Amino acid sequence: MKKTSLSYVHLIAFHAFIGVLVFILPFITKIYTLSIFVFGLFYIIKNRNRNNEVLIMSAYVVGAEVLLRMTNGVILNEFGKYAVMIFMFTGIIYSGFSRKALVYWIFFLLLIPGIIISVFSLNFDTDIRKAIAFNISGPVCLGISAIYCYQRKITFERLKTVIAALCFPLISITVYLFLYSPSVRDVVTSTESNFATSGGFGPNQVSTILGLGIFVFFVQLLLNSKSKFLIALNAVLVMVFAFRGIVTFSRGGVMTGVVMIILLLMILYYQGNAVAKSKIGLIMLMTFLAGIGVWGYSSFQTSGLINKRYSNQDALGRVKKSKLSGRETLIASELQMFVENPVFGVGVGRNKEIRKEETGIEAASHNEITRMVAEHGSLGLIDLMILLFTPLLLFVNNRQNIFALSFLAFWLLTINHAAMRMAAPAFVYALALLSVQIKIPEKPENSDD
Repeated sequence: MKKTSLSYVHLIAFHAFIGVLVFILPFITKIYTLSIFVFGLFYIIKNRNRNNEVLIMSAYVVGAEVLLRMTNGVILNEFGKYAVMIFMFTGIIYSGFSRKALVYWIFFLLLIPGIIISVFSLNFDTDIRKAIAFNISGPVCLGISAIYCYQRKITFERLKTVIAALCFPLISITVYLFLYSPSVRDVVTSTESNFATSGGFGPNQVSTILGLGIFVFFVQLLLNSKSKFLIALNAVLVMVFAFRGIVTFSRGGVMTGVVMIILLLMILYYQGNAVAKSKIGLIMLMTFLAGIGVWGYSSFQTSGLINKRYSNQDALGRVKKSKLSGRETLIASELQMFVENPVFGVGVGRNKEIRKEETGIEAASHNEITRMVAEHGSLGLIDLMILLFTPLLLFVNNRQNIFALSFLAFWLLTINHAAMRMAAPAFVYALALLSVQIKIPEKPENSDD
């Protein structure tokens, strides 16, 4: 194997070791968290972000965030978002940003009225700072990341390196999950989202990051495997991530990963020549057959309960009344708030209080779209339109970013079932705004010359 191949394998082995280490010695994760942040800043500052080191470190944080949270390694619950924001801001200091990113400054301005309203409308006994930070940190992280990435030139090879940086900490997560629940059959007893197969952490968020893992390792398999060994290794990793994602019994992340792969293959097929199209057709067939195999194994390990989960049935085979695990009530309440407060909304964080007062349900929103319109009103609706259409317009003008639609789909589908609890949807969305260049330039990507 070539040196680059060996480095990839060594990094996978190293992160597998990290997964074992944090399982045996959980306190290590706090050191791991601090090391990531300190090294990230050092790496960016030392290189003056000449080759988008910001994206490498932000990708690594996104990949590690769930592991750090499930092992109580984060000092702040929103560490992932804050770290990405700091890295991105540091990158902007060194490399600037596009003047055409004005649309995302408008996005920021439209968030301000909702924040002001919340200061005066939140209940007296509510921790206003925490309530606002919990709900606004995701959009702010997305906005800063978008401003940094907007039409920023990056080589295709460098973008693949960013994706690889995201891969490695995901290995640690998967190893940890296998150690936490080595026997899936013993811990699956119903069709509800399973905390035991999710490392004791939220199945929704674990499924989300594992779904992203399915996609990024599929990219490694398809575009970054230069030997038979790497093809076999990455193929196994794709199937492992698919299996662990499925048995969380949280459907959103797995389905999102599948959609991302389908979009990537469609773009490659559409843009390829006759020879490439025949190869992609074969890849589609093999992917489909592998998917059937993984599903069959998952069904066997869960005694058929996973089939009932995806058919919206309980363990006895009875169809559940709710198709969205009860989220319809949250969505309906937020849409009603928008109807009653159509201009500026009810204020950031206020929707949770109103829902508790009117329905008795004390739950944070799982849907960023309805949360945005409830808390920001029509201004939130405009923001959502900015977020949806801007990357689509950029993709029309630069189709060399073959991952753009997959990245956009990850953001859109994830915020519909997991809001923006993690940094992942914000960061991955921003990657869709990059101006990818297949040809390798002679100068560094962020050279001022």
